Amino acid sequence: MTTAWTRTHVEAVANLEVAQLPKLAATEVVRPRSELYYWDMWPVQDRDGNIAHIAGREFWMILTAPDNGDPSGRHFNAKIHLLERKDAKWVDLGPLLPDFGGPYEREWSGSSIWDQGKYVLWFTGAGLEASPGGYQQALFETTANTDSSGLPIEWSSPQPILTDLTPDYIAADAHEGEAGRIKAYRDPAYFRDPADKREYLVFSASHPAGESEYTGAIALAEKVDGKWTLLPPIIHSGGVNNELERAHIVFHKGRYLAFWATQSSTFAPELQHAPTGLYGMSAQALRGPYTPLNGSGLVLANPAGRPSQAYSWSVTRELLVSSFIECADDECSEFAGAPAPLCALAIGPEAKDARPVRMEAVR
Repeated sequence: MTTAWTRTHVEAVANLEVAQLPKLAATEVVRPRSELYYWDMWPVQDRDGNIAHIAGREFWMILTAPDNGDPSGRHFNAKIHLLERKDAKWVDLGPLLPDFGGPYEREWSGSSIWDQGKYVLWFTGAGLEASPGGYQQALFETTANTDSSGLPIEWSSPQPILTDLTPDYIAADAHEGEAGRIKAYRDPAYFRDPADKREYLVFSASHPAGESEYTGAIALAEKVDGKWTLLPPIIHSGGVNNELERAHIVFHKGRYLAFWATQSSTFAPELQHAPTGLYGMSAQALRGPYTPLNGSGLVLANPAGRPSQAYSWSVTRELLVSSFIECADDECSEFAGAPAPLCALAIGPEAKDARPVRMEAVR
């Protein structure tokens, strides 16, 4: 069952009191390493979705690129780094994966679990090594052992998964493109259903929407007999929004919460009153049907006067929300490229509403 995120839902944003994050000060822009841009991030979790504690340590993963003065170009130089969250600080432990020599050109977002001494990473391989600079996207899986300090070692060669599309999906295989207008097949997020322990990947995709160029969707794949099998999307935004980014599922108090990030610019023109923000829906079963949180789907937005302060929100089972800082001044005069302070969510009765309740300073 595929739930539509409709124009009626999005139009309701105009009549709601938007949950806004507070403005960040310039002093809160702290990069783990000053010479790098940082953006999309996610924690290493256990199979149930809890943040893992490995040899007494807490690890996260994040996209990085050299700060060469061209923030828009970071997507073409992206590499996953390993972070440790330690004493209220982010410590950059360096590149996560060795250079495997393709077939992808660079590494985009994903998710990771740690279980019985093994790391498993699902990530997006972007571009083609043989033809640099493209927007092609494919999903990969790799595993690693754990050393005595809890660090991953000996990553296996990444293997492509979910390469055969069904008619429910549009291939993200174009070389040329424009940010916000390209098709999606990226950001795989692991989820094990507590109802039956079946394993799934949730990811951002594109679903045919007639003549409309706005084709965002949240895809679902199930692990069957050791292999990933593509299923119909659980949510689509045909005619409404082109990108439902960083899509993932959180199980909370008997409800399935689907979250994604999106930007004002990727809505259809007549719906661009909707802010850049974290959006979500709730369901009683993994495959839906889903109902928009807060009536519209909007969970949190950037502060008034600073609509591009942060982006790429992702929610953990503990209801901690990570993101990255794009700019920390009202003029957005400089790309910050740093992890944002974590935010905690409060989920209302029967998961009908969600709102931010506090910020956690992480330096």
